Amino acid sequence: MKTAFKALLLLSFLLPASMCMAQKGKRFKPKEVYKSSSLVITQITENTFEHTSFKQTNDFGNVPCNGLIVRNADEVIIFDTPTNDKTSQELIKWVNEGLRCQIKAVIPTHFHDDSAGGLKAFDEHQIPSYAYVRTIELAKVNNYVLPKNSFQDSLVLKVGVEKVVAKFFGEGHTKDNVVGYFPSEDVLFGGCLIKENKASKGYLGDANVADWSNTVEKIKNAYPHVKVVVPGHGQYGNQKLLDYTSSLFDTRMFGSKLFKNKQ
Repeated sequence: MKTAFKALLLLSFLLPASMCMAQKGKRFKPKEVYKSSSLVITQITENTFEHTSFKQTNDFGNVPCNGLIVRNADEVIIFDTPTNDKTSQELIKWVNEGLRCQIKAVIPTHFHDDSAGGLKAFDEHQIPSYAYVRTIELAKVNNYVLPKNSFQDSLVLKVGVEKVVAKFFGEGHTKDNVVGYFPSEDVLFGGCLIKENKASKGYLGDANVADWSNTVEKIKNAYPHVKVVVPGHGQYGNQKLLDYTSSLFDTRMFGSKLFKNKQ
């Protein structure tokens, strides 16, 4: 009788512990949460969502362009706008009504329209925009809509009780490309600086290919524990996207001059 009681008592302690371990062992399964002809939103972790809009180009066809939504409590911060104001209005509406969250800020990661093409829509909703100083300079030169607030090298903003980071590590896709990082879930938004697996070099009209690989190596060293990496175009992945991008633009074997001639 005593043996049976001890076994029952032990089971009462072990069962909750095993259930807790099972809960912790569960991995989040990404899922598409919104889709229209112009916008796709995919939840990739508990509190991050990839937004994908589209840009028609002469050289690469209809290109899907990614951004990132970061959530905590009832607030979000968005990295990169959709490619135009109409689709940005659609995204803002979904965040307000679908997520029931307030957009605290939008952060374009470089000056191209696949990163900042919908800024006017955010302005109309009085949503603060932040960008690296060189992004604002380049937007001004090209007569684009300007972000309202600038930062030097790095920016830290609160979203709920968590924080997000935007930081410039060096030139690559453009002279102003920054990346976004959400430490609480180790999610990195690389923007157009980071390539999806097996991607080509893409558009290089404003690129610094000689520095690109070195810039990515700095990101790898700064965020060694990153779990999810979202590129500006194509499928998100893990740290291997950083490795792939770094190797794609590695000039050490050939020298930067020869590398440029190979584009």
